[in-house]
Amino acid sequence: MIAIIDYKMGNLRSVENALHRLGAEFEVTADADKIVRADRVLLPGVGNAAEAMHNLRQAGLPEVIKSLRRPVLGICVGMQVMCRHSDEGDAECMGIFDARVKRFTPTPTEKVPHVGWNQIGNLEKKLFTDIKSGSFVYFVHSYYAELCPDTIATTRHGLLFSSALKYENFYGTQFHPEKSGDTGEQIIKNFLQL
Repeated sequence: MIAIIDYKMGNLRSVENALHRLGAEFEVTADADKIVRADRVLLPGVGNAAEAMHNLRQAGLPEVIKSLRRPVLGICVGMQVMCRHSDEGDAECMGIFDARVKRFTPTPTEKVPHVGWNQIGNLEKKLFTDIKSGSFVYFVHSYYAELCPDTIATTRHGLLFSSALKYENFYGTQFHPEKSGDTGEQIIKNFLQL
């Protein structure tokens, strides 16, 4: 069973639809016991990192998430709150990934937020099995995780940033695999097979 953590940060429906398409069994829950017993855990999110951390703390979930030994995938804000700190709302986060989350600086050629299709490269193979470097995935974000030892994929939007992270059994994608067509579907399949 896959647990999708519900911490009131949106984006659940598209993740549910992606898992339905793959025929995966899942439950949307904030119940710590169900999360701990799950074979895989998804932490999706759209919105503000400080609000996300507030909601997770209110539900008593940060320590539960950090204790997990099964594969965990954070998506977008779900990945950002697994980093050390986010400049969005000056939020102290869970500290699973050794990265700080910073705000993009707009330039004449690069708008903020970063919205749309962009390429991923420098791919670590487990999560990206059968994915070619240069594949396009879908992003919607104004904040990014800096490059760090946990970086397993990169993307350029003005600067090079971490589009995916990994530490032990924890994975994160800044992009939305559930909205990234065949490439995203393959990434979700790879996660479910870890």
